Order: sequence, then structure tokens, then C-alpha cells
Amino acid sequence: MILIISGTNRPGANALKISQILRGYYASSGLDAGIYSLSEMPVEIFDPASYAKKPEPWLKVQQRVLDAHGLHVVTPEYNGSFPGVLKYFIDMLKFPESFEQKPVAFTGEAAGTWGALRAVEQLQHIFSYRNAHIYPDRVFIPGINGKLNDSGQITDPAIEDRLKAQTTGFGKFIQRLRA
Repeated sequence: MILIISGTNRPGANALKISQILRGYYASSGLDAGIYSLSEMPVEIFDPASYAKKPEPWLKVQQRVLDAHGLHVVTPEYNGSFPGVLKYFIDMLKFPESFEQKPVAFTGEAAGTWGALRAVEQLQHIFSYRNAHIYPDRVFIPGINGKLNDSGQITDPAIEDRLKAQTTGFGKFIQRLRA
């Protein structure tokens, strides 16, 4: 199972819309994929005591990450980086086993010209530090607000093709690493 991480807790986030599109592409390829939106993070995890002892609701989230065969992170770009809540999510997961030898793919989206290139590159450093296997085919979606219609569908055929190719390729990448 591939776990798609929608990397923000912002209401109505484009990252969640892209995550839903990716889940559909994985399903079309015959691959099982689920979504975890950071808007679902249990409020208990934000208690400072959770650094020492993880609250019960968080343990279920952590187990989903541990059980996933691969992670596909969808991140927006906030102020030249990725959202702080995404870093907190990463920091609260079990170290080192949450990402150790885990295949990870990245999709960036932003209103600006670069499509979260900086955010994805920064995340690659963190996941590399945690010994994840980084899938090299990243997809960046610049001008995201003009590339999604009101029903949350991609309106740019080139972006759609890149996302489909990324999901197909990432599925094969996971299979090769698991073999």
C-alpha cells in the first residue's frame, strides 16, 4: 500500500486535491493507495508532552506510515519552503524506522513559478538523512490555481501526463526495491 501524504492542514488545500488525483492514478495502475491529510493530525500530538510519550491516536497514524510500502508526499510551498506542520509531522514519527529504506516520491505544487521546487528539495534532504529511498521523478506544478478546475481536476494535459507517469514509475520503483 502506498500512503499519500497531503502535506498541509490548510482547509480546502490544493495538496489534498492533488493527493486525491494521485490516488485515482494509482488505482488505475492497479495499486492500492490511501491518503493521510495533515488536517487529520490528532490535536493531542500538539501537546508538548507528546515529544516524550506519543498519544494513543497518534500511534495509529504512525502505524500507517510504518505499514506503507511507499510514501508519496504532496507539498505546497509556503514562504520558500514546505509547511511547518509537515516538518512537525515528520518529527513526531518514530525514528529511525518510519523512513528507513522506505521508498518516497514527491509532488510539489505552488501558486508561483517554481511549483514548490525549493520545498521538495528541502524535503529530499530530510528524507535522505532518514535513509529513505528517494524516487528521482519529481513533479512540480507551478501556477496551481490555474491548473485545477472547480471540481478538483487537472486542466493541464502535460501536468496530468507527468503525474500519471510518476505514479506508474513509483509503483515499479517500490516493486523493485521490495524484490
